[in-house]
Amino acid sequence: MLVMFIENQLITPHQVCQTCLMADQGGEPRWRSGQLRCGHRLPKISEEQPEQFECQMGFKIASIN
Repeated sequence: MLVMFIENQLITPHQVCQTCLMADQGGEPRWRSGQLRCGHRLPKISEEQPEQFECQMGFKIASIN
């Protein structure tokens, strides 16, 4: 599941991505095979940390299970 975090809040990507020009036709981030196609991967600080990405719009996105 993908979540976006802004300061101390977690929000769903659909709340932000539906107005983004980089989103897919359904208003979701371009997520394929564990990669964010509309952003880049951020380095992990620790192994316990989930995969994090930064989208083209500057939002941080985490992949959590």
